[in-house]
Amino acid sequence: MEFVKPTLKDIAEMIALVEPEVKKGVILPRSQEEMANTIRSYYVAKVEGRIVGFCALHIYSPSLAEVRSLIVKEEYRSNGIGKGLVELLLEEGKRLGIEEVLVLTYQERFFKALGFSVIEKEEIPNPKIWTDCIKCKHFPKCNEIALLKRI
Repeated sequence: MEFVKPTLKDIAEMIALVEPEVKKGVILPRSQEEMANTIRSYYVAKVEGRIVGFCALHIYSPSLAEVRSLIVKEEYRSNGIGKGLVELLLEEGKRLGIEEVLVLTYQERFFKALGFSVIEKEEIPNPKIWTDCIKCKHFPKCNEIALLKRI
């Protein structure tokens, strides 16, 4: 297994991997164009050349970023791939000078194990984040949990 930055040619495979979770409303949809525009924010996990997971670090300000679109193919879960991807994002955020990393998720236990702490959604430090929430089929009655990690 390897963790690498994806190329534009990887976008179709990434969209196919995340599609079932998008349909469930667990992950927000991202168009090919949006993924192309933000491709540098992603890391992918590959096994034998195939993408089995990915996530992105979306930067909101010089001090705040968000873990977005974390997905691991079901048969590869519980093998440390998600943890590895998030740890890469945290390292990159730290290197860039980010002070806090936010996540909105249904996987509270997973992120707590990585040192994130639950916060009230009203405490989310940047209103720009809510622009994505409008795209969600659960808006405004969202039961995702907000967690924050200082790095």
